Amino acid sequence: MNGSEVAWLVLAGAFLMLVLVLAVPILRLRHTVDATTRMINDLNDRTAPLLGDVNTTVKSVNVALEQVQTSLDGVNLQLAKVDTMTNHAQNVTANVANLATVVSAAAANPLVKITAFGYGVRRAASARRHAETEREVRDTIKQQRRAAKRGNR
Repeated sequence: MNGSEVAWLVLAGAFLMLVLVLAVPILRLRHTVDATTRMINDLNDRTAPLLGDVNTTVKSVNVALEQVQTSLDGVNLQLAKVDTMTNHAQNVTANVANLATVVSAAAANPLVKITAFGYGVRRAASARRHAETEREVRDTIKQQRRAAKRGNR
């Protein structure tokens, strides 16, 4: 055996030692990989029914959302009709207000004149009554003075 063969044997022994040293972590790693595989399979078995339930729930929610959308479309249609009616009511109210203004303006002028005439008649009647009362009081005072003058003579 020459030196190169010994070197090859030493190199082979070193490689064997390296393989033995690396075999232990590789075997432990195999156990870890097996445990992880079992955990993933178990997780798959448990999540498959859950995903089916989630899928059913999503379908139910989509149906409910479609129904809500249909209801909202109906509500929007009714709101458009109410908006039209409100606009018409606003126009009618504006027309009635304008009519009331016109009637008020047309009736106010004659009413003012009638009121002024009535006030003038009342004032004239009151002044006439007052004048009659004053005349009676003057006549009474004159008669009293004449009677007093006759009584003094």
